[in-house]
Amino acid sequence: MSEEQKEKNYLSTLLKKVDHQIREINKAIQGKSDEIEEMYKHMQDHKRDMDNLEKNAMREVIRNYTVQGDHSVENKKRLMRLKDTAFFGRIDFHDKREQLTKNLYIGVHNFQDTETKQNLVIDWRAPISSLFYDFELGEAYYLIKFKKTKGEILLKRQFKIRDGEMEYMLDTDVTIHDEVLQKELNKASSSKMKNIVATIQKEQNAIIRNEEAKHLIIQGVAGSGKTSIALHRIAFLLYRFKETITSQDILIISPNKVFASYISNVLPELGEETVAETSVEEIADELLEYQIKFQTFFEQVTELLEKNDPKLIERIQFKSSKALIKKLDDYYIWLQNDGFKITDIRVKGKLVPSWFIKETFEKYHRMPLLKRFNEVVGEIVNNVFRFYKIEVQYKDRTDLHNTIRKMFPSYNPKVLYKGFYEWMGQPELLKLKKGSTYEWSDVYAFLYFKMKLEGIQPDKKIKHLVIDEMQDYSVVQYQVLKTLYPCPKTILGDINQSVNPFSSSNLEVLEKVFPGAESMTMLKSYRSTYEITEFTKRISENVNVEALERHGEEPQIIACKNKDTELETIKKLITDFNSGEYNSLGIITKTQKQANALHESLKTLFKINLLNAVSVSFGNGIVITTAHLAKGLEFDQVIVPYCTEKNYVSNPDRQMLYVACTRTMHRLYLTHVGKVSGFVLK
Repeated sequence: MSEEQKEKNYLSTLLKKVDHQIREINKAIQGKSDEIEEMYKHMQDHKRDMDNLEKNAMREVIRNYTVQGDHSVENKKRLMRLKDTAFFGRIDFHDKREQLTKNLYIGVHNFQDTETKQNLVIDWRAPISSLFYDFELGEAYYLIKFKKTKGEILLKRQFKIRDGEMEYMLDTDVTIHDEVLQKELNKASSSKMKNIVATIQKEQNAIIRNEEAKHLIIQGVAGSGKTSIALHRIAFLLYRFKETITSQDILIISPNKVFASYISNVLPELGEETVAETSVEEIADELLEYQIKFQTFFEQVTELLEKNDPKLIERIQFKSSKALIKKLDDYYIWLQNDGFKITDIRVKGKLVPSWFIKETFEKYHRMPLLKRFNEVVGEIVNNVFRFYKIEVQYKDRTDLHNTIRKMFPSYNPKVLYKGFYEWMGQPELLKLKKGSTYEWSDVYAFLYFKMKLEGIQPDKKIKHLVIDEMQDYSVVQYQVLKTLYPCPKTILGDINQSVNPFSSSNLEVLEKVFPGAESMTMLKSYRSTYEITEFTKRISENVNVEALERHGEEPQIIACKNKDTELETIKKLITDFNSGEYNSLGIITKTQKQANALHESLKTLFKINLLNAVSVSFGNGIVITTAHLAKGLEFDQVIVPYCTEKNYVSNPDRQMLYVACTRTMHRLYLTHVGKVSGFVLK
């Protein structure tokens, strides 16, 4: 019997056992459902005869049965996934200590034979499964709680199983065979990010299984799979620390709702519940109790790209810097030492000297500044009673509060924040928009200052925080997030994909905010073909990327005579796409205005989705969007229109062009009228 036939027989036997367990679970679920229904009927029929104790006891039984039923449903979901893709790898490992050879089949989930208690499939996250990702044939080892088990890999085999059928198998002597990786990468794209357990590379596996680092910072080039790796890392942590952490304890800060929708499939595919996601805008809104209007990050980037205002750039740069933090800290000290204009006062006719107020204020120096005034008032009231036996009643106490507060510039953080720029002698740095709306660069600067003035309650419910697109958050934002979420973090991004280089952060900045954090770099790009990756190196000045040897068509730069010709060219490219083999085409512009106008010109001829700031999902087919909203997404083909020297000229423009061109997997087209942008020239 051939090796392939033996493996097919193993798969067939395995699937029969899976089917048997599914039938057993179905019976158990139905049985529990029938019992619950019977108990509800019994309670209804005997509601007058049963006392509260009996009713509560029966409700508790119903609740327990419901929990057991939910658990059975989750088990059934895992088994259904096994029916589709039972396993993707096999390792024959000779354990030197036990002098025993183990045949290990690796899959998305563990599966145990209920009769023999033998593990027929090993979960990809189990310690022994790391052999599959980290070693070739020959000497190998795996770790369990830092204890090394040595041995030898005698066989390494990979499979492609879909809908319960084996499509192919390959014996390999390298980490993840190039042929398997190429097969996966050459596939057309999907509307949802997929799990990559079958093709995790050694360097990616090291990131996923890193459980020592409190904070892990991942700098990964475009297409390196950093977001996918972060999600697989979450799945690993949920498996490794299942006693202490659940999906409800994890939070992802993602750039927008479209991206959140795009990645929402990965954890369920890996057998874990989807974790909560939020944005820096939503966090700010909550911290500000929805009382302050502010511009969004998307609106700030749009304003930058459309106006390129030097004064706006100056405001953004200052309010995103360590210099701002230093100045706000200095202002805070000034407010404590010189802002509080203390004088003698009288309470119920009795003198309270200024020195006593000053000493009391300084006594509570560990408290946030605006929280100290209550303590000062409390001490005055206590001492007036202690020395003069006079009780300070409600109205007099309120008057005392007002008297003390008037010695301070203001009790309103917004007023004090405005006073900061006046104190610096640069009131022009605070520019409110229509309707007293803060610029985006002010939001976290204000939150940092408000946090010092009033304090902040850390969110202890979150046990692990994932921050994606790390380059788009400033050092000021990180200081707030660090205080708000003191838990371990996985922080990932790519400095070359910053959509606002005037407020971006790099590894050096992050390592200072999170001292002791471990940094890991991913230089290999898996998304684009070799030709596209080499082309994008022209655009970004400092990108260090290793192109995978997956070849395809050279990117095309198409010169057009005029705007009408450019539109006709785009229409032809769309028509070609519609009759081709691929699933997704991204038409990526620099600004939302350009995206809106192009969509208006094409929507009557083609079925096209337009993404904007309020979009919440991403699908297959043709999508028109901006580079900002396209970050993290990928398409089979990409068209970048209006690639002229006038449209792509500034540093933010360069970043946008780089992001746009790195979204494609297989084909890239750039169109222009007049002189092409210098960023794409050799």
